[in-house]
Amino acid sequence: MRNDTILLEHGSGGRASRRLVEELLVPYLTNQVLERLDDHAEIELEGTRLAFTTDSFVVDPIFFPGGDIGKLAVNGTVNDLAMGGAKPLFLSAGLILEEGLPIADLERIMNSMAEATKKAQVHIVTGDTKVVAHGAADKIFINTSGVGLIPKGVALSGHHGEVGDRVLISGPIGEHGIAVMAQRSDLDFVASCKSDTAPLADLVAQMLYAYQGIHSLRDPTRGGLAATLNELAVQSGVRIEVEESAIPITESVESACELLGLDPLHLANEGVLVALVPAEGASLVLDAMRNHPLGHKAQIIGEVCSKKLPAVILRTPIGGKRVLAVPTGVQLPRIC
Repeated sequence: MRNDTILLEHGSGGRASRRLVEELLVPYLTNQVLERLDDHAEIELEGTRLAFTTDSFVVDPIFFPGGDIGKLAVNGTVNDLAMGGAKPLFLSAGLILEEGLPIADLERIMNSMAEATKKAQVHIVTGDTKVVAHGAADKIFINTSGVGLIPKGVALSGHHGEVGDRVLISGPIGEHGIAVMAQRSDLDFVASCKSDTAPLADLVAQMLYAYQGIHSLRDPTRGGLAATLNELAVQSGVRIEVEESAIPITESVESACELLGLDPLHLANEGVLVALVPAEGASLVLDAMRNHPLGHKAQIIGEVCSKKLPAVILRTPIGGKRVLAVPTGVQLPRIC
């Protein structure tokens, strides 16, 4: 860490975020469970395998097309549990409220959280509320933690990628990032974009039912698909090659990115997952994904090619190759 102060880019989900965690935070708290740096911690208690995770949500604005901070908080934590193959069971919710927040906005958010928990089939069983002075926060921040049960035989981790694995994605990328940005900046020409925020646990369950040997799952939130693929490459010590033309992107997101000069591979998602699946199970998993409402546009977009220096290579439509780097700087701050 070469900076004397924390910068916005430390929360962007890219290279600065990873360095902050690995060089400044983890060394002080290091233990065998934490060091895995998956989306969840796996804890075994008397023969029962539990997934445990926590996340904080500071999105700006707090309401956006397709969702709000409450829906995002529930789905985000449910999805982190699901990336471990766990069945989400219980959540906690901590609310940091800024003085002056309209009661009507809080009621709207709580109603949204209630609806999201019903859809995800989880319960918020404990929580906390704090109020800070006007200007000491931005309307509302939410922290959610979650606990889930990992089924027998399921072993998912970013460290499990192997040469020959196929890279699958469950649907189009970039929709959440564009929806939030459009609402934040009042961009009427991308009003058709909506956040893809959704609970992915049922989709994961169907994928594992079709083929239990999936190696890795990850949802590409902050930093987008580029950051997630690089995380998997580093954790597993592999080189991943991806076909650019195979990556699903809606026409509205693609058009918005062209107009705004954004890379859709760096945009946040909240209802999409990436899977590393052995070749023999890839078609089974792909079929299961496409038979689910949240995966009907799933695609195989690449494969794990070698155990060379960890990297992600993008194969372009004209036959070239380029390194798909981890995002740097601040593209869209306060996105989740």
